[in-house]
Amino acid sequence: MTAPGPSSEPLYRLPVRLLGDLVSPRALERILQDAAQARGRTPETLDAPTLEDILKREVFKRLQLSVPAALAKRRVSDVIRELLETTPAPPTQGGGEQPLSVLEDGARRFTLYFDWPETQRLRGVLGVARQQQQAGQDITPLVREGQDLIALMERRLQEGLVAQAQDLAELQAAFRRVQGMGGKDVRRLESLIAQIDEAQGQSVLLPAEVERARNITFTLRKLLESSVVQPLASGEAPTPLDPEAQARVLALEQEHVARQLADLAREFGPLLRARPDLEGQVQAVRAEHASGTVRADRVDAWRAELEAARDAALTEQRADLAAIEAHLGTLPDSPELAEARTALDVVRLTLAGGGLATDELRDLHGTLAALEATPETAARLLAGQRELAEVERAARDVPGASSDLAPQLAAARAALGRGEDVDTDALWAALERRMGEAAQQRQDFDARADFVIREYDTVRHLAGETTQKLGRLAETLRAQRRLGAMSADARERYAQTLTDAEALLAEAHAEYEAAQEVTASFGADALSGLLDVFDYGSGAGGDLFGAAASAEPPATQNDFPDDTWQVRGGRVTAGREEPAARGVATLLEQATLLGALSLRFEDERGAWAARQDGAGGWRVARGPNAGTLDDRFGGWLATGEVRQ
Repeated sequence: MTAPGPSSEPLYRLPVRLLGDLVSPRALERILQDAAQARGRTPETLDAPTLEDILKREVFKRLQLSVPAALAKRRVSDVIRELLETTPAPPTQGGGEQPLSVLEDGARRFTLYFDWPETQRLRGVLGVARQQQQAGQDITPLVREGQDLIALMERRLQEGLVAQAQDLAELQAAFRRVQGMGGKDVRRLESLIAQIDEAQGQSVLLPAEVERARNITFTLRKLLESSVVQPLASGEAPTPLDPEAQARVLALEQEHVARQLADLAREFGPLLRARPDLEGQVQAVRAEHASGTVRADRVDAWRAELEAARDAALTEQRADLAAIEAHLGTLPDSPELAEARTALDVVRLTLAGGGLATDELRDLHGTLAALEATPETAARLLAGQRELAEVERAARDVPGASSDLAPQLAAARAALGRGEDVDTDALWAALERRMGEAAQQRQDFDARADFVIREYDTVRHLAGETTQKLGRLAETLRAQRRLGAMSADARERYAQTLTDAEALLAEAHAEYEAAQEVTASFGADALSGLLDVFDYGSGAGGDLFGAAASAEPPATQNDFPDDTWQVRGGRVTAGREEPAARGVATLLEQATLLGALSLRFEDERGAWAARQDGAGGWRVARGPNAGTLDDRFGGWLATGEVRQ
């Protein structure tokens, strides 16, 4: 379970990067530095065999303070395996041209994702690094920050590809349901799915295309579920939606809104951190959604509000930066002032690229206050400020850590503002406790994913929508299981996928048990006769009927003709309760997948006929023989109208 990182990083940085979710990077670097010194070397000169020895000794011992020994051993083994497969970075020649080229390669690779905060900051870091390199200055800190940003973007890309693969699978499944409707929207959806599929194969994210495809799918499915696509005679008014159709449309809309809200929270995350009042509004909108009162147009309006707020925040931050720059211009030259000007240049380029720099501006204000203090305290205050910023950044990817540490971080910053020393050891200790809990949670997630995947293999032969959905989620779990250290968003998606998959697995098991009862009540001979319609063979009968037989009783209508049923999605939605009808409903779901429009067959109970109703469902009728069936129900099968 490793994640690719930026090429040409120093070899000792690999354990820091891969184990940084268990122990603070600062603690790992100190362990490596002390271990290297004890061996008469420096971290930069450590080779793979020496690092392997340090990992097995000092690092493994330290990890056991945060996580169980078994987990620590597994993670150390993962790092050693990655270490032995990694080629160490060649030493750089004077001036640092080689590491700067690494940053340039990373910036080019992620140019497509210009709206990512990491991409915007990398452009700023790279611009300042070029200027300092031309001036003959040391660019090592900037290169280090750039490499960290590239690693973050690589992780974000891999997580995005997993999410996009899940979206693609859902879009393809939805397209199969609406394909028969025809029209320009269906053709446009097909084209978008093809684009996304091609991009996925090339490891490229197309979020705009995915969003457009989801919107089109939502519109088409609403039309299908509300039966708007049924042909109407000239001048005939549309039939009002029945309560069941209304419920399906509402469920579709709420599902669509939930996805839109999640996308907005990710897209405008930097803005929400900068504006706590907006975060409160987001929670209010989510509460409205939970009550089922938020519609898609409300989300569109909310997006417009967030975009306007982001533009206003950018304007405000640019003005703030100008004020800080003016203050710095009045201070005497010093190494700390030069460092502050470098940070200011990075922030300027970040804001110029359209990215927010809330945390960086806060740190610049702290830097300004430190520089205005006495020279002997400036370096100490700036070091404390940098460490607090490092703790805060590390906490963002650890569940619950940001909220836990927020009061302590605020108190520490206030102390720095008063010129007091701060002890960050307690902050790191609290964060590492959370890291250990998160690592064990991830281990539990992986175990749950393995269980779902194994259990799916035992029911994958069943037909029906439940099993198909479960199969798609099992594929997503396999991909999520392979990810390395996860961001907070990816961890949340992993948890949601597990919850959904476990619920579907329980449904699949229940359907399988119901299938056994249906098969027993149907009789083996009748079951084989029905399966012969599709030439499935008698051996698959029980599994086929097990796919969609529902444990819930179907809805009934007192005025529905005897020996007739309405079927949708493999379930009897109207008509008299009867096991044979439920079995036929399952059979018709297979017929839908095969593109059949009508069916006729006979069993020991008589003759059966089924015809699609034009809205994704089936009308089903039974008679003692084919002639009687046509006389009694032929008109109803064709039009749905009961002959008086």
